[in-house]
Amino acid sequence: MTPQAQTTLPAAPAVAPAAPAVDAERPAGSRRRIVIVVLVIAAIAAVAIWRRAAATATPTDIITLSGRIEGDEAAVAPKLAGRILDLRVREGDTVKAGDVIAVLADEQVRAREAQAAAALSQAEARGKVSRDQVEVLQQQLRQAQLHTEQAKIDAEGRVGQAEADLAGAEAQLAQQQASYQLALYDKDAYQKLAESGAVSERQAKVAVSTADQQAAALVAAQRRVDAARGALTTAKANLTNADIREAETATVRKQLAEQEAAVSSAAAEIEHARAQLAEAQANRDDLTIKAPFAGTIVTRSAEPGEVVGVGTTLVTLVDLSRVYLRGFVPEGRIGTVKIGQPAHVYLDSNPNQPIDAAVSRIDPQATFTPENTYFRDDRVKQVVGVKLQLKGAVGFAKPGMPADGEILTGAAWPSDGGRR
Repeated sequence: MTPQAQTTLPAAPAVAPAAPAVDAERPAGSRRRIVIVVLVIAAIAAVAIWRRAAATATPTDIITLSGRIEGDEAAVAPKLAGRILDLRVREGDTVKAGDVIAVLADEQVRAREAQAAAALSQAEARGKVSRDQVEVLQQQLRQAQLHTEQAKIDAEGRVGQAEADLAGAEAQLAQQQASYQLALYDKDAYQKLAESGAVSERQAKVAVSTADQQAAALVAAQRRVDAARGALTTAKANLTNADIREAETATVRKQLAEQEAAVSSAAAEIEHARAQLAEAQANRDDLTIKAPFAGTIVTRSAEPGEVVGVGTTLVTLVDLSRVYLRGFVPEGRIGTVKIGQPAHVYLDSNPNQPIDAAVSRIDPQATFTPENTYFRDDRVKQVVGVKLQLKGAVGFAKPGMPADGEILTGAAWPSDGGRR
């Protein structure tokens, strides 16, 4: 620091006390009046500014926004590819739900439908044959089961009868053997007595004849026994007929199971053929493109004769009875906005006539302007998109028109009802 600067710095306090010396000469009452006048003038100015701001400001329970009228558009497109035969609407036409918009060529689809119908007929015919065969085999199975049971009963009865016949024949054989032994004894005895003269010759011959008869009867009894034994053997052999019948029944049962499986397969084939036919019929129906809802044609993007693919837009449809104002609310005030709150919309064509509306949607997140905001002052630029659904604006509120809106967040609209 220079010596000159050091000498000038202490000189400042010497000049400062001169100011109070002038004020000291003024009376204390004069200073008080000046202060009061200044305060009164400031208060009057503040009240005037407040009144002017209150007269021009928007009420705090009304949120204003600007945007444009929009509508939910539907791009009407075919589900199948094909050539356009007829396109029945043009831009500006009004259609009702279900009205035919376009018709595509259906030669290939009809051919597939006929093929599916033929396949269904064949499957049903095969199914009928299989069901008829099942009925025949079921009848055969019942008959085979009856025959098997009858063969078993018959064979057992014949064996029993043969055993009884054999027992009777054997009893007769035993009786004949005894009679034959007695006849032989009488024969020998009478022959000896006849030789001695004790009995007559005739009695001896009778005894011989009786013995011969008993011998013949014994042979016949033996033959009856043999025949009874043969009949028993035959009857026992017939017991195997039941097993044979059971084998035949098992064969029929196996054939029946195969036919029942064929019936099930035919039923599945029929269901598949029916599904293919239903799909072909649905595809033919899809070649007639209809309006999904009532609305107005906004754009026509194709012409008759063109070949269009799946999902190619033919026309664009919008429901003018459900248009809305799409606008944005500052992020700081979105907390007071709720779904269903009443609103007004003003069109540029009639800016003083409010159109009743209501809040129908609030975006789930804010939109940033700029996109990345890191400073507190920039965060006031965050906005949230809302939709105000118009009521009764058909015919004059059209998509693309600019418009202004007001959302009522309080209890009621202001008494003047005018635009803010």
